[in-house]
Amino acid sequence: MAISLPNVQQAPSDVAPPEQAWLQLVQARVEAALGLLFELPDEASLDPRWSRAMEQARDYALRPAKRLRPALVLAGHGLARESTAVPPGLWGFAAGLELLHTFLLIHDDVADQAALRRGGPVLHRMLAPGRQGEDLAIVVGDHLFARSLEAMLESELPGVTRVVQYYLGVCRHTAAGQYLDLDLSRMPLSEVTLFQTLRVAHLKTARYGFSAPLVCGAMLGGADETLKKGLEQVGRSVGLAYQLRDDLIGLFGDASVAGKACDGDFTQGKRTFPLMAAYVRATPAGREELERLWALPVEQKDAEALARARALVESFGGRVACERAVERASRSARRGLQALPNSHGMRDLLDALIARLARRAS
Repeated sequence: MAISLPNVQQAPSDVAPPEQAWLQLVQARVEAALGLLFELPDEASLDPRWSRAMEQARDYALRPAKRLRPALVLAGHGLARESTAVPPGLWGFAAGLELLHTFLLIHDDVADQAALRRGGPVLHRMLAPGRQGEDLAIVVGDHLFARSLEAMLESELPGVTRVVQYYLGVCRHTAAGQYLDLDLSRMPLSEVTLFQTLRVAHLKTARYGFSAPLVCGAMLGGADETLKKGLEQVGRSVGLAYQLRDDLIGLFGDASVAGKACDGDFTQGKRTFPLMAAYVRATPAGREELERLWALPVEQKDAEALARARALVESFGGRVACERAVERASRSARRGLQALPNSHGMRDLLDALIARLARRAS
């Protein structure tokens, strides 16, 4: 089937922006395909408890979400083919890629001791209380990882094996980024650099979440090296902007809007860009207080400590510095887009999407 892309320049003011309408279309199709990935006849009679766990995992996976990665796969494919036509197998591939993202979220939620994800309880709290729920969620995540690979390969698109190999290589780097993110939280702030926070953002989010989906779609569409390189660079910039915005939401956000806790980065002691940008600008006394606050035991990181942490990061310029970094990365992505083709308005849709992501609150 073919997607009929909205016209960015001619969209009436009383309807949803084109990039939003396009995302809604992608979300609907991908979520339908994602639901089908949980229909596994060979597992139906394994055990009622396993069937129940799969139902819970399906509910978790199908909660309302942006579905950015599948959208970027379709955008990369459309730019490569210079067409809005979407081969049926591409929906299955995109759903498989989104399922792999779900697997990573499940494991992240356990590692971060999170309570909320997309406006609901994290999977490990759905499965069982305490450590048992965490153990069970890790196993379910492993299952979804295997299922995601099956789904991508089952698409039988030309060159799909090579594309999956490329994406798995990126996922190895994502694991390194997640490791560094967790490991840096054990280090004194004085031993962490802004460069390290940017490297984590690049490894953990930018390549895996943005560059790779664009490049995967382009590879499946038969793109040349010039287009793949251009999309890789655009993805790196928009992915960096996305992660830095996430760092701001993770400290200054509104949980009712974000759909997840907005004190988690402080509670877990994450060394994020706004914190480190404030630290390098702080007075000696300010640095000492930031060190003390971030080193507090979790049970002492109450509302008063959070408010003080936010005030310090704000007063020493960490929030403003991060906002500026988001804008710089977004501008870089949008400049890079101008060198790409604009067949059927796809480049314009990506440009509008980048601008939208830079301003997001969730």
